[in-house]
Amino acid sequence: MSTARKQAARPTAPHAADSHDLIRVHGARVNNLKDVSIEIPKRRLTVFTGVSGSGKNSLVFSTIAAESQRLINETYSAFVQGFMPTMARPEVDVLDGLTTVITVDQQRMGADPRSTVGTATDANAMLRILFSRLGTPHIGPPSAYAFNVPSVRASGAITVERGAKKAVKATFNRTGGMCTRCEGRGAVSDIDLSRLYDDTKSLNDGAITIPGYGADGWNMRLYKESGFVDPDKPIRKYTKKELHDFLHHEPVRMKIAGINMTYEGLVPRVEKSMLARDKEAMQPHIRAFVERAVTFTTCPECDGTRLSEGARSSKIKRISIADACAMQISDLAEWVRGLDEPTVAPLLAALLRTLDSFVEIGLGYLALDRPAGTLSGGEAQRVKMIRHLGSSLTDITYVFDEPTAGLHPHDIQRMNDLLLRLRDKGNTVLVVEHKPETIAIADHVVDLGPGAGSAGGTICFEGGLDGLRGSGTITGRHFDDRAALKESVRERTGVLEIRGARTNNLRDVDVDIPLGVLTVVTGVAGSGKSSLVRGSLVGGPGADGTGVVAVDQSPIRGSRRSNPATYTGLLDPVRKAFAKANGVKPALFSANSEGACPTCNGAGVVYTDLGMMAGVAGTCEECEGKRFEASVLDHRLGGRDISEVLAMSVAEAEEFFGAGEARTPAAHTVLGHLKDVGLGYLGIGQPLTTLSGGERQRLKLATHMSEKGGVYVLDEPTTGLHLADVEQLLGLLDRLVDSGKSVVVIEHHQAVMAHADWIIDLGPGAGHNGGQIVFEGTPADLVAKPTTLTGEHLAAYVGA
Repeated sequence: MSTARKQAARPTAPHAADSHDLIRVHGARVNNLKDVSIEIPKRRLTVFTGVSGSGKNSLVFSTIAAESQRLINETYSAFVQGFMPTMARPEVDVLDGLTTVITVDQQRMGADPRSTVGTATDANAMLRILFSRLGTPHIGPPSAYAFNVPSVRASGAITVERGAKKAVKATFNRTGGMCTRCEGRGAVSDIDLSRLYDDTKSLNDGAITIPGYGADGWNMRLYKESGFVDPDKPIRKYTKKELHDFLHHEPVRMKIAGINMTYEGLVPRVEKSMLARDKEAMQPHIRAFVERAVTFTTCPECDGTRLSEGARSSKIKRISIADACAMQISDLAEWVRGLDEPTVAPLLAALLRTLDSFVEIGLGYLALDRPAGTLSGGEAQRVKMIRHLGSSLTDITYVFDEPTAGLHPHDIQRMNDLLLRLRDKGNTVLVVEHKPETIAIADHVVDLGPGAGSAGGTICFEGGLDGLRGSGTITGRHFDDRAALKESVRERTGVLEIRGARTNNLRDVDVDIPLGVLTVVTGVAGSGKSSLVRGSLVGGPGADGTGVVAVDQSPIRGSRRSNPATYTGLLDPVRKAFAKANGVKPALFSANSEGACPTCNGAGVVYTDLGMMAGVAGTCEECEGKRFEASVLDHRLGGRDISEVLAMSVAEAEEFFGAGEARTPAAHTVLGHLKDVGLGYLGIGQPLTTLSGGERQRLKLATHMSEKGGVYVLDEPTTGLHLADVEQLLGLLDRLVDSGKSVVVIEHHQAVMAHADWIIDLGPGAGHNGGQIVFEGTPADLVAKPTTLTGEHLAAYVGA
């Protein structure tokens, strides 16, 4: 090397570009954050912890990640921005040093049946290319193996003029792999016509029984005034033509009461308006109707594979693409590893890396044809993570929301290794987490609190793990907490028998669920826990014949107008109490009805569209954010108006409605349930969109506590719970059991296992390596002879 080059290679003074090694946040006031200022090191793993509702998500997701996304969106043209959601700037004074943020959260993936584990990653696309190259017989390009691509054949003529020459092209063909019968859904729907109408009645008598088809509504007027059927004749007396026109008539434009409308048969109209929508996004009464009226069966033409006959006929070593997608991913990886085809060697290597990532991340038990909407929150988050493991991008900020959710202690170390790999590639990794195993690997820890809601929103500690242990914060005090085994367990009062369970990977399982006790069903992710409990227990009769109450992890859907008071039904008795005390209608005390402020329509804020710039949300000047008309606020109950009541916390409201002039037993009961699940700090009028995942699940649990069920089934209730909150959850479970209920919990948390009266452990592995009962007994018996993975980890946890 020349002298000049040697001198150039010597270290010099730090470059100015290397000084940007911190993300600086100053004066953050989003949700409950109280003017928070913090500096976060880049290219390090930082864990944010604190009690549920302390402000972790508000700082990480609603401030740092949201501002990064907003700034990226502003780099696009005004035309492109017009198609993007408008994002307002977070309420913060300074945000400096941001890099591109990739958010890997626990939001469920799309519920469309055409969205699968394979399509959500690159695995399905690579398989299609592989079969288009090696499959015999050869049926076409990669699109011929895609179940979401229909075959199209068109004929005609187009004229292309090039100077004096004219060229005519006459045909167009595209070969797709979609099954024509089910249109790539794998299932066909069958509508029970008796649920759509009462054939003993005429249309004028209200024959149509579909929600939204009331006697005076436009839907009903369309059929009565169309002229295709006699509105006074009972449907059972229709001629064959009249019945066809009523049920299956093709769309046709017509005028009804001077308004242009489209008439079509009742069946296609219901299919378009209801069946084509995401069932989870429907209003409860519409969803109940769809569940009654529609049955889904496996498509008889493609046998549920979603693929056309041609796509199923093309094979590689006697395996079709449908067979490959139905395989457990760990088995599919071995099959791909056995293909020795030099012509597609780079493709095989890339596919194998993706499949091995599934196995490495603990999802080897899934299949590529598994509908994405059926994945749990934790599984969905890990599937999203697959996309980033092999990414060549560096200096990215990755934001994770409890990546250990749904993971057995055995799998947490795997997740930790993956987080460290992302960091070691030169990325900044921000993790919202409660599990001590993940907090322990952090380079930097930020503890928010000291409490939840209005009692939180401040930085209680930031630094290393040793400093956290000695900090005296709630997290520091509870970091090394370990639950002890109970000295004595409750005696069962009976059993619920499950015999021959074969849902998903269960292998003809026989098991007795004890009644009158706290039962924990555990096992590694994919071992069959949910298949056993949901497939065999939920929906059946409980101990007292009143049924099973299931509290799962399905998301709470609600707009910024929804709040705990509306979601739990608390607002109904409150409105009635105000109405009775003031001699007016209850509708006046609803911000979504007659009492709403006319300026902001009861939203409390006014949204201003600034065209090419981000829109701005400002407090409504008319109602000052109170959401109600001024005249409504003149009506009082117990000295408070309705806006003041909705501004109360659960604990304050419970005291307010418990005695005196405002005493309302129905409201007091609901508030008591909310307090029991640890939500006493929550504002009853706080928008649901500001609640964390743990808060939403406990809100759902509170709404179910008043139901008369003999058996309560909870799916990982510790999700989103701080170490200090787990003890409160255990107390709640004990109260449920002591009140005469039977409680079955699907759970990985060792503290809940140790507190159980009875443990059912499934395994020994995941997927087809699981599906068996590997242990039944008390926690003490499991720890005494730890022969399973769960036993080993529980023994280590309790120090046995």
